[in-house]
Amino acid sequence: MSKLAAQDKFLDLSDYGRTFGKFLANQLKNTRFTPIHVTLLFGVSGLMAIYSILDGSYFLAGFFIILKSGIDAADGELARLKNTPSYTGRYLDSVFDIILNFLFLMTICYVSKTGIWLTILAFIGIQLQGTLYNYYYVILRNKSVGGDTTSKIFEYKSPRALPGETQKSVDILFRIYTIVYGAFDKIIHILDSDAYKVKTFPNWFMTLLSIYGLGFQLLIIAIMLPLDLIEYIIPFFIIYTLLIFVIIGIRKVFFKV
Repeated sequence: MSKLAAQDKFLDLSDYGRTFGKFLANQLKNTRFTPIHVTLLFGVSGLMAIYSILDGSYFLAGFFIILKSGIDAADGELARLKNTPSYTGRYLDSVFDIILNFLFLMTICYVSKTGIWLTILAFIGIQLQGTLYNYYYVILRNKSVGGDTTSKIFEYKSPRALPGETQKSVDILFRIYTIVYGAFDKIIHILDSDAYKVKTFPNWFMTLLSIYGLGFQLLIIAIMLPLDLIEYIIPFFIIYTLLIFVIIGIRKVFFKV
């Protein structure tokens, strides 16, 4: 099932890894590989990128970062092909993402000798960017006729486990997910508390918003590294965060509730 109705589909600049993700999922659909195995695999690719940064192999680091985005798209595709949806996989995927984001920036901080507090500020900024993207995207998916409603706009309690997973694992991962993402969710909800009342978002707006998707954020890092711009990555993402207010301003002015 598509996440969006045909009329709501948009050019997602952060989803460039989808084609590779579908290819990989199709290669694995008749094997014993599960979506969680694929999630672990993108974690390995992320760690290889970190090692490459530490080693000064920036082109190779960029390759592994982009590969991570492609593999990241494959776990959901494999779950759909095998008809094995899983809250465990969904939360594990998100927890891995935030851990890798933190490690990417801390590694860049170490190599570039950027200040730790600026790096933490950039990390907070990146997470707020991604949260805004996910917030509006989930709203659109829930409003789209026949769209995917697995992800909820507001998640306050652990969902009931799906077949093939235990309630305990879902509950534990939900708690971890809430701890690591909860503050960012609250900040974005405060900044635009009425967004969920909007009937829909036009395609051009969602394409603009997709520059805040995780894939696009990683693409920026993957491009800046081999261009020997590592010293500018942390400052860039701090400034990039200011676009949050521009995007929310556009939403409030043009798409009123």
